[in-house]
Amino acid sequence: MGENSYKHYIAGLVSGVSIVIVGHPFDTVKVKLQKHNTEAKGFKYKNGFHCTARILKTEGLRGLYRGATPSFLGMTVESSLVFGIYSQTKQALQGGDLNRKPEPHVIVPSAAFAGSIISFVLCPSELVKCRMQIQGTDSVVPTYRKFSGPLNCAIETVKTEGVKGLFRGGVTTLLRESIGNAVFFSTYEYLRHTLHLQLKDSSYNHTNLVDVGIGIVSGGLGGIAFWTAVLPLDVAKTIIQTTPDSNSSKNPLKLLTSIYRRSGFRGCYAGLGPTVLRAFPANAAAIVTYEAAAKVMGIVRD
Repeated sequence: MGENSYKHYIAGLVSGVSIVIVGHPFDTVKVKLQKHNTEAKGFKYKNGFHCTARILKTEGLRGLYRGATPSFLGMTVESSLVFGIYSQTKQALQGGDLNRKPEPHVIVPSAAFAGSIISFVLCPSELVKCRMQIQGTDSVVPTYRKFSGPLNCAIETVKTEGVKGLFRGGVTTLLRESIGNAVFFSTYEYLRHTLHLQLKDSSYNHTNLVDVGIGIVSGGLGGIAFWTAVLPLDVAKTIIQTTPDSNSSKNPLKLLTSIYRRSGFRGCYAGLGPTVLRAFPANAAAIVTYEAAAKVMGIVRD
């Protein structure tokens, strides 16, 4: 591990906290839309605003943060690992040269590798989060099957499905994270590099305000690119992880084909509205927080 490698993990951890605080309410709405609006029958929301209003009316603000505990645990570990592993792998592929422009053959494998590793952490935490999120007062989940909290959800899952039950949807999570992070870091790195070049000769260059602005734009648009690319996989993952029947299909392509026949592209992109609304502020906060923490710790950025 390089001299500053551990600092990337710490900066990533701090970044993960900001993602959950800003983005979890949007994620709750997304999961409910993905669960209920892709079913053949049953309750359906008109849109993200309808879903949000119903949650606030029936459960209050607390309902929007349902499942936040496993999300905090999962996201802080995930963010720490993804930034740390990505930075380490990228430096190794660059041969320690930090002054090179973004290169696809460095960024894509580094990001995909980091994404594949964190999927093993994300899968169980997201399974618990999703199962907690769909059991609100408007849920079709029977009362006797409702969980009292995240730990109870995890314990009951292991009791009924074994430890492997916590990793249901693991392949789909791995595909989502490896592809999504390759898209995210490519967008982020190129936008960051381009914006810094354009401001190189500006009198505002290297001011904190400009750094924050670049972080907001590059992180926010990177987040939108991530979810636009992999939202169908996320829809499939939500269904796989929340379907009561443990013997149901876990093949994301088969599930998406079924959803497409029933609901078209709209079904495959269920939850797009709150996901995009969440993607920009949550990922902008993540990058701004990460870069601020990196700066405080003296990490030299390329």
